[in-house]
Amino acid sequence: MSNGRRSSRWLEQGGLDGFLHRSWLKSTGVSDESFRGRPVIGICNSWSELVNCNVHLRGLAEAVKRGVLQAGGFPREFPVMSLGESLMKPTTMLYRNLMAMDVEESIRSYPLDGVVLLTGCDKTNPASIMGACSADIPAIVITGGPMLNGHWRGKELGSCSDCWHYHEELRAGRITDGELTEIENSLSRSNGHCMTMGTASTMACMTEALGLTLPGTAAIPAVDSRRVQAAEATGRRIVALVEEDVRPSRILTREAFENAIHALHAISGSTNAIIHLIAYAGRVGIELPLSLFDQLSRSTPWLVNLKPAGDHLMEDFYYAGGLPAVLAQIRDLLHLDELTVTGQTLGDNLDSTPTEIIDPSVIRARSEPLEPRGSLVVLYGNLCPDGAVMKISAADRRLLSHEGRAIVFEDVHDLAARIDDPELDVDADSVMVLRNAGPVGAPGMPEWGHLPIPSKLLRSGVTDLLRISDARMSGTSYGAVVLHVAPESAVGGPLALVQTGDRIRLDAAARTLDLMLDDAELVRRRKSWTPPPRKDTRGYRQLYEEHVLQANDGCDFDFLRGTAPVVTDVTTYL
Repeated sequence: MSNGRRSSRWLEQGGLDGFLHRSWLKSTGVSDESFRGRPVIGICNSWSELVNCNVHLRGLAEAVKRGVLQAGGFPREFPVMSLGESLMKPTTMLYRNLMAMDVEESIRSYPLDGVVLLTGCDKTNPASIMGACSADIPAIVITGGPMLNGHWRGKELGSCSDCWHYHEELRAGRITDGELTEIENSLSRSNGHCMTMGTASTMACMTEALGLTLPGTAAIPAVDSRRVQAAEATGRRIVALVEEDVRPSRILTREAFENAIHALHAISGSTNAIIHLIAYAGRVGIELPLSLFDQLSRSTPWLVNLKPAGDHLMEDFYYAGGLPAVLAQIRDLLHLDELTVTGQTLGDNLDSTPTEIIDPSVIRARSEPLEPRGSLVVLYGNLCPDGAVMKISAADRRLLSHEGRAIVFEDVHDLAARIDDPELDVDADSVMVLRNAGPVGAPGMPEWGHLPIPSKLLRSGVTDLLRISDARMSGTSYGAVVLHVAPESAVGGPLALVQTGDRIRLDAAARTLDLMLDDAELVRRRKSWTPPPRKDTRGYRQLYEEHVLQANDGCDFDFLRGTAPVVTDVTTYL
């Protein structure tokens, strides 16, 4: 072998194996000069025509290849499973871990020295990063970017916050079916992921805050030429990362995660980011307790005014200065010495990247925050002993300290059957409870947590209700919604013991959520509780139900936590 690169074990050895590897590679139309002595760069592409957020990634892959070639590398694009939240049922979260395994094993089994991860829709980003963390070869991410702002009758529309909003307007009788069709045709008007601060936008920002993508790239619109230029620059940079041997494990430190959590609160990001960041940390052997998210929320100002918690959209966020402008405002809270994929520290990146706030209506200065504290809070109590999360910035403030009577729905089918029943015994003070919607119970922890408001209440002018579940909700959703209740009901969490008519008390300021029953009554109910039957008896879904961790542990598989990097100094291909 002429160098210490991993790929040389395939391509530069003698004997029959080396002969066959080179011969088969040459059958694709390349010559020795294309790959001999060059780092092999994998372009891990989650492109799919079934995933509108990622359908343009084929073009970005070509830009990445240009950059790799410019820097002296040999690019090889390969597909992995693609997860599209809009079409995939019951939820992409059920398959996030499967895609992560696909990414990890593709990296592990092919002669790759470095990898560029092309991501877009909600779970394609965390799945790719989880797989790359486990394989731990030099890696860099280029996200697909948000779609352009929607427009309808002089109003800016954001997917999918305005999906929920206008569907409720239809159910309340305030718009017509024809108007909803107009909105449908006006909402999503370009390639790219949701342009609200939903999960895809949040995870793009988390990727930048962690140091896994080039500075300033998280918010570039999908169809902006600067997105393509960034992809080309990413291709150049991965070759340098290979030479510098900068791997995810060198970047993803405890301090880097704290930086990302501060950024999460400053942008008022999706609750789903909590699950994904915990999963990342588990892959690199770092403990990231749920309580840390609440602790850092108390010191981080909310600065970004985007839907669903605010007024603007990701296109506006990019023009206003993007994530670098936000990070500069909270610079004193960040660990500035953390290494990033630029080869420089986060502090160096902020010193060399434009950080001016261009539009203060979109990004607030530290001195004039939307709120002095972050909007994501972690709750504890006898209803959620292992925690629950809530995005208080998207809720009706009157419901943040509330006690009400529970209306219990056994599962999503029970919810669908009864939610618009005129006889449903519900009022504006009720607390809607959905169970059997968690990682095991659903399975997959779908985005069912944004329970619809009963139509009879919508017609009476009610715009928000306290809603509690062991599900997730879309990052584009809003309302007084408590999510990720752990342990979930299907494994015997206290949510399984709630009965219609029970009183539930939420105190967001005190971070408490309690079922107003004494311990003796809870013990009595638990003795009579039996677990629901598992829904799957074969294949991946059975594997999922048997091995998925709870929300407070990131919903990863128990057998995938911890480090297992590829081996580069032996003659086997492991």
